[in-house]
Amino acid sequence: MATTNNTEHLELQALYQISQLIGSALDINKTLSETLRILHEILRMERATLVIKDESADQLSIVASYGLTEEEQRRGVYRLNEGIIGRIFQSAYPFVVPDVHAEPLFLNRTGARAHLPKGEISFIGVPVMITDSPVGVLSVDRLFGPEISFEEDIRFLTVVAMLIAQFLNLHKAVAHKQQVLVDENLLLKEELRSRFNQHNIIGQCKRMQDVYRYIDKVSPSRATALLLGESGTGKELVARAIHQASPRSTRPFIKINCAALPENLLESELMGHEKGAFSGATALKKGRFELADNGTLFLDEVGELPLALQAKLLRVLQEQMFERLGGTQTITVNVRVIAATNRSLEECVNQGTFRADLYYRLNVVPVVLPALRERREDIPLLLEHFLKESNRLNARLVRLSSPVIELLCNYQWPGNVRELQNLIERLVIMTDGNTITLHDLPSYMTAEPESPAASPFSPPGITQPAPQAGELSATNLPNERPKLLKEMEKEEVVAALLRHGWIQARAARELGLTQRQMGYRIKKYGIVVPDFSQGPWSTIRNNN
Repeated sequence: MATTNNTEHLELQALYQISQLIGSALDINKTLSETLRILHEILRMERATLVIKDESADQLSIVASYGLTEEEQRRGVYRLNEGIIGRIFQSAYPFVVPDVHAEPLFLNRTGARAHLPKGEISFIGVPVMITDSPVGVLSVDRLFGPEISFEEDIRFLTVVAMLIAQFLNLHKAVAHKQQVLVDENLLLKEELRSRFNQHNIIGQCKRMQDVYRYIDKVSPSRATALLLGESGTGKELVARAIHQASPRSTRPFIKINCAALPENLLESELMGHEKGAFSGATALKKGRFELADNGTLFLDEVGELPLALQAKLLRVLQEQMFERLGGTQTITVNVRVIAATNRSLEECVNQGTFRADLYYRLNVVPVVLPALRERREDIPLLLEHFLKESNRLNARLVRLSSPVIELLCNYQWPGNVRELQNLIERLVIMTDGNTITLHDLPSYMTAEPESPAASPFSPPGITQPAPQAGELSATNLPNERPKLLKEMEKEEVVAALLRHGWIQARAARELGLTQRQMGYRIKKYGIVVPDFSQGPWSTIRNNN
């Protein structure tokens, strides 16, 4: 009775220690090896082995053992119907060999018992089951003795096999989830590569082709790139394209908007801070430079950086070293910086709001992004893309009418691509029918300024030739000349309308205008279009 109680106590102790291994089940090899070690040290079970069916082949192999050398473990490979291991696996029932030397089915494939005295070793094996199907075999050796109870050992090992099955199941589930995350990560990276590859940024005009060539040239290098362009021209999109086409594409792409944070928080966001560096700094925080180590840091709106922080940024760019706020340890990073601004940094330097040395350090490879009004031939492509995306996201099937497309292609787009994207999304959401018409457009789009203000990033325009002798120029026109020019334009518009029977589309084509521009001039000059529903007409009333 005392021996039985002692055995039960040891078995409970072994089961308790094995159950504690569930926390380390992610490292399955370590967990299984520790389980077999516990069987040996607490219950004196020799040469414990765990055999698992290979997923890639119809065979059983030892995946964990205790008491076997690495060479002996490598030799432990069995066919599914081979020997005692195969019988246990196929039958899904335990099996006991009282004397391994007297059993012809006992193969001793590992060779671990070759030098043991005959008549001293028994073998016990139990199946490892997952959802009523065998996945492997747990086996141990036992020394002969009158106190040995095979039934008790089989019962105990069956419980251990159940715990091992749970370890395997948990590991398989976690491994599957990890693989799903890895696959999703790879798919997202591939999508980013294709989306931000130079040939997949939407735009085919010459100005965009120049941008693509810049991306090709600058991406493989470590040079700092400076993206220049109006707000909404796609500077972050180009920055991502440069990153994805660079050798750092598998490393982080970290961005920060320098205009979105106050000065006292901006330094902490860039450089990080130590615990207790300032009120509210309750823990150490890594800055964007640390997070972007071996990757790319995108500094948007860099022209908004305060002067005090510009000096620290210059040091990081030059030396790739900095200290966290409130810290003394110098941190070294390997970061490629891409900066962007919608301001003229040259003017900022002249005004004293931007450091000249930082400007020259950032302006290694400048890339000028054209405004949308400078690449009108790309507007239909952008309309098609954003309409398709908005329809997909909002479960709609909305299309643009031809007059709307014509108007949008000739609109000045002060907000550039961002404005176009937001407008299309709003129209898709708010339009009642399936076709977006001119009535659905916001009222501000029906009137536009005569000519947009020149962008500081626009390429030089075509200069007008100097006036010849006797000609009038903008500098020598008589005082009354601007009024006459206005009247002349009004008369030309009216004459064209008369020639084409007040059909505005035809008159606009003759004058080289769009229908919307013709409507704008009719409204500007107060030209009253006859109401044909009132019968014959013979006079035109002009409201001056």
